[in-house]
Amino acid sequence: MLIIENETKYEIDTLLLENIASKLSEKDIECIFVDSEDMRQLNLKERQKDKTTDVLSFPLEDLPHTPIGSVVINLELANSMAKELNHSLKDECALLFIHGVLHLLGYDHECDNGQMRTKEEELIKYFCLPKSLICRNN
Repeated sequence: MLIIENETKYEIDTLLLENIASKLSEKDIECIFVDSEDMRQLNLKERQKDKTTDVLSFPLEDLPHTPIGSVVINLELANSMAKELNHSLKDECALLFIHGVLHLLGYDHECDNGQMRTKEEELIKYFCLPKSLICRNN
């Protein structure tokens, strides 16, 4: 099950995110939408980086009946990126959500041998989404 908390002025259709969550995990996943300033503060507090970012993941200890963790999406930045790349906010959020959940599941594109990229591309094709976060940054 997907647990949604939207702390922004934007409205988002979460059906696609629910489908992604169901495909990737049988456990609950929390998805929190924030604005750029809240994300900057969270990034500073948790990662000592005083700048905003598009998505952060916070895994939880694997215990029965607990979510696998939280994915925090900067909806303000996602909206800007969607406009810049000429696709929908729903698609941009789906890309960010996939990226975040893969981190919750233990993938790490910064130190793996392409496993996260491969999994992300597989999911992008499955859900008919535009180019991935990792592919855009290379």
